[in-house]
Amino acid sequence: MSRAPSASKSRPVSAKPDASTKPRIHVIYYSMYGHVATLAKQIVKGVESAGADAHLIQIPETLSKEVLAKMHAPVKDHSITTISFGAGGENTITLEDALVNCDGILFGYPTRFGGMPAQAKALWDATGGLWMKGALVGKPFGVFISTGTQGGGQETTILTSLTNFVHHGMIFVPTGYSSPLQANMDEVHGGSAYGAGTFAGGDGSRQPSQLELKLAEHQGSHFTQIATALKIGRAALPPKEANPPDPKQDDAAKKSDRPPSVKK
Repeated sequence: MSRAPSASKSRPVSAKPDASTKPRIHVIYYSMYGHVATLAKQIVKGVESAGADAHLIQIPETLSKEVLAKMHAPVKDHSITTISFGAGGENTITLEDALVNCDGILFGYPTRFGGMPAQAKALWDATGGLWMKGALVGKPFGVFISTGTQGGGQETTILTSLTNFVHHGMIFVPTGYSSPLQANMDEVHGGSAYGAGTFAGGDGSRQPSQLELKLAEHQGSHFTQIATALKIGRAALPPKEANPPDPKQDDAAKKSDRPPSVKK
């Protein structure tokens, strides 16, 4: 697993994808009690097994240390690169680099009443500038989650978060039932056709099972294969078709195609 580059060292991707380089997949997650972080590290294994470079990135915390202490939340792993919304610090990456400078993104977060947590929502609320530029149009993404119980939002949490990705024109890559393990009925397990998942239990004491970890690794591999195919396919296309449409370029083309006016 490669660490994400710091904001000062990262470089924007070229306009035309390069099929000769390894796909670069960012695994971006928020984890309060470590369950999602465990899944994220397993997903990285799947990404790497499919031949891509995986970069693990944390979504920054929005709660104060006092509140986190009252919630008995463990300290975050500071060795993992964290997204910075402002001036970058040590081991940080800018929001734009985290979302743009890659060939695909796998997002992980716990549920909050059937939806994404405020920490993850804050990230998307800060992407207005990227939306204006169409910077994420056509970028593949997947989602993995953690819930407290079986009815706690394994599908709903992903489903309700899709609006953020859809407005950016991103491409959702669900796992479906591409792994027979998803249909395993021998034990209770998280995950759905939407993406990998785990149950934390009402008190957070349950950790991801071996089955859930295998499903997470499968998601990483499955997603990477599709992201790789997109990368290769786009590299083979002419530049105009390989990138998001430019309205100005389209308008100019329409004008040039018009027949000259007939003067009488």
